[in-house]
Amino acid sequence: MPATAAPSTLKRTPLHQLHVSLGGKMVPFAGYEMPVQYAPGVLKEHLHTRSAAGLFDVSHMGQVALVPKSGHIEAAAIALEHLVPQDIVGIAPGRQRYAQFTNEAGGILDDLMVSNFDDHLVLVVNAACKEADEALLRAGLSEVCEIRPLTDRALLALQGSKAASVLAKLSAGIEAMRFMDSGPRQVAGFDCYVSRSGYTGEDGFEISVPAAHAEQLSKLLLADSDVLPIGLGARDSLRLEAGLCLYGHDIDEATTPVEAALEWSVQKTRRAGGARAGGFPGADRILAQFDTGAARRRVGLRAEGRAPVREGATLFADASSTEAIGKVTSGGFGPTLNAPVAMGYLPTALAVVGTQVFADVRGQRLPLRVAAMPFVPNTYKR
Repeated sequence: MPATAAPSTLKRTPLHQLHVSLGGKMVPFAGYEMPVQYAPGVLKEHLHTRSAAGLFDVSHMGQVALVPKSGHIEAAAIALEHLVPQDIVGIAPGRQRYAQFTNEAGGILDDLMVSNFDDHLVLVVNAACKEADEALLRAGLSEVCEIRPLTDRALLALQGSKAASVLAKLSAGIEAMRFMDSGPRQVAGFDCYVSRSGYTGEDGFEISVPAAHAEQLSKLLLADSDVLPIGLGARDSLRLEAGLCLYGHDIDEATTPVEAALEWSVQKTRRAGGARAGGFPGADRILAQFDTGAARRRVGLRAEGRAPVREGATLFADASSTEAIGKVTSGGFGPTLNAPVAMGYLPTALAVVGTQVFADVRGQRLPLRVAAMPFVPNTYKR
């Protein structure tokens, strides 16, 4: 979990009172008071999201608009490319792309989503990093862009196999959106920004709504019998089954995109030989790793027993070795699989599906095998 603030300094999202009224168990998370679960509990919330639809409050995350002072969206895109290794110029209007802010050592400062709204870009960044991200944007882009934090907006995620049919009742034509489509849309008469994306591996939508209308929209969605409110606990188990990184755990300032198995997110345009190769912080190291590989790599891990292997567990090559070879960065029980799952880092030579390693759990060596990710196939509507 990211560093949390003392209770007296915790912020609240526009949906705080709704969480309390719904029986949410509130906990500190990234400086906010957030619901970790509701009465059904993490297991049932997780499975309900897979089988029907779950509504998540992710209003703690940062939303930022980058408005080009010249009026030309390409100017904003080129400027942002100085901070990320992704092809931002190539994001078509109405589309969204996953990206990372990198540092001079090639490490990841944060991961984010970038949408092209035709005349400006909209970024969604992690809650624990949003102040630092805003400072980074102001330092690097202020001459070219107006940086406008969208602090008057809440952010909802409606996820699951029935998410589209639920949202279609409040927004005509929403089912025609494809995975990673993004842009302004009317939802229940409110001016929203909607993307067909999420953090669960399931089909779903993220809905940016004016904060003043967030509770009303949430109640409209929750009035559908297919929708339950879902807390952070199930959000974490869903993203783990989907093999998705959690910033500060699976990726951080000491981890490059190549080490994190995120090469797919760096388009050829920004790689060696591409039209706009390099030019982002840490480019020399990151692009070199594309050529020669990295010494370590993020992998999926499946326990051979029933005991979950948690974050921080040390990994060894065999049951008796004293030399650590890696560590677990995320781990827990996978409700869909009815089995423990984990992610961690291993030397690249061992990062092969089927390789057996051992985790130290309370002095015992538990066997694990490297597994393909996602652990549960995604259901994105492409």
